[in-house]
Amino acid sequence: GERCIGCGLRQRSGIEKLLLPSFSIADRFLLYAMDSYWHSRCLKCSCCQAQLGDIGTSCYTKSGMILCRNDYIRLFGNSGACSACGQSIPASELVMRAQGNVYHLKCFTCSTCRNRLVPGDRFHYINGSLFCEHDRPTALINGHLNSLQSNPLLPDQKVNTPQLLISFLRAK
Repeated sequence: GERCIGCGLRQRSGIEKLLLPSFSIADRFLLYAMDSYWHSRCLKCSCCQAQLGDIGTSCYTKSGMILCRNDYIRLFGNSGACSACGQSIPASELVMRAQGNVYHLKCFTCSTCRNRLVPGDRFHYINGSLFCEHDRPTALINGHLNSLQSNPLLPDQKVNTPQLLISFLRAK
């Protein structure tokens, strides 16, 4: 089984309870964060001690601390500027990303029709411009240019910071 980086105990197949001198862990799942496995009780925010698996699907690390979203925002503030409008993006705001650029949700629009691109839409990122599937340049359709990116959109929650998603893994 996998070893919890927090307490050092292994998650073994068929065992749902791991006994420690002061408490028991009845975790059926291990969390995966920062390239390590954790019991939900062991993965805590360095500031508020909240169990990170209980309060969301992401945690952040900076300056040797593991942080919840609220404490990360409180400690490190704004997170970047929008590639379209140039305005600051607060760390608490959801953003869209393309080719390393970050956008406000409202600014993530097709360069031709100006319609907002939303999760699930296909888009093309060509020479710094975003195009919806309908408005991609004719040259691209004819195969004279290669799309730098042609992917379904996925929202992201942080800008220019390490984002570590917690994956819930069943103990095997």
